[in-house]
Amino acid sequence: MGFILWIIIGLIAGAIAHRVLNSRGGFLGSLVVGLVGALVGGELAHMLRLNVTGGMLDQLVIATLGAILFLFIWKKVF
Repeated sequence: MGFILWIIIGLIAGAIAHRVLNSRGGFLGSLVVGLVGALVGGELAHMLRLNVTGGMLDQLVIATLGAILFLFIWKKVF
């Protein structure tokens, strides 16, 4: 069940990141951006020693912020 929840959070985070940055992205694009964003956001939260309790809302916020950062950098590079 954890893997399915991770995919759902990634999809939501990717879709929000696409909306915030006014970017195009379908189902697969949102999934990839969201999952990479979750990894980026999780690593940043760990490096900044943020106290994340592990709830679904916390994970969604961290994944969304990471996805926005990842998509912003991706758009600047390419």
